[in-house]
Order: sequence, then structure tokens, then C-alpha cells
Amino acid sequence: MTTVVCPGSFDPVTLGHLDIIRRAAELFDDVVVCVVANPNKQGTFTIDERKALIDEVCADIPGVRVDSFYGLLVDYCRDQGATAVIKGLRDSTDYDYELPMAHMNRSIAGVDTVFLPTRADLAFVSSSLCREVTRLGGDVSHLLPDPVAVALRERLG
Repeated sequence: MTTVVCPGSFDPVTLGHLDIIRRAAELFDDVVVCVVANPNKQGTFTIDERKALIDEVCADIPGVRVDSFYGLLVDYCRDQGATAVIKGLRDSTDYDYELPMAHMNRSIAGVDTVFLPTRADLAFVSSSLCREVTRLGGDVSHLLPDPVAVALRERLG
């Protein structure tokens, strides 16, 4: 069985994230969607709220489970028996940001990174843009899974 970790803040999880998670589940046996706990950021949703939303929208995807962690990603990967990290790339900026981390993860722990390009129609979607547009009264429900759109509107709308 091949286990991979799909890390992110997922604040909130978007259709872009969900697309990457679904595609990863088609490629690998066990996909651990991991909510990264960053003490330097105040999230819109708590870690537990994010995990619950991801659980809900991924319930129909076989082989996907949700967790959270704080610390070095490679330590978490070792604990899970994961051989790789899955990262979605929207553009070259994402690649430039992710590549040095991929090299570091490989260097210190032998954990590879698999990059999946985002679907073209979702390449502009980010959690931060969805939060900002919602906060200003806009509608981004077409960019979010239904339960997430409702939760974000309730929190910020």
C-alpha cells in the first residue's frame, strides 16, 4: 500500500484542493489530507473545523483520511509511513515556492514530492481570495464545496 500526504492550511478547502485530493486518490492507495497547524497564523476556521469540513467533502473518496500536524512535515510522513508528499500547482509562483521545500524534504528524509497541476478552470482559486471576496460580500460558492461555502458565508458574510 502506498501512502502519501497532501498537506495544506485548507482555510477553507476549495474545489481546487478537492480536485487535487481526488486525483491523488486515483493514483495512490492511502491519501492523508493533513491540515497544517501554523501558530503564526490566525485562521478563519479552527484546525478541528477545517478537518471536519474536509472529512465531509471527502467522505465519498475511497482511501482518503484527514489529520492535522504541527512540526516538520517529513517527521509526520515518517510516522505515517508515507513515501511522498502531494502538492497542487496553480502556476510558476507555486512551483518556485514548493521546489526548494521538495528538495529539502528529499534531502533530509528521502521523502519525494509529487506535483499535480491544478485544473485550468481552477488555477486562480485560492483560500485567501475566497475569504477576501466573501468578507466583502461577494459570492464564491461556485469555487467551494457546498458545505464549505455555507460555513464561510456564516463565518464571514
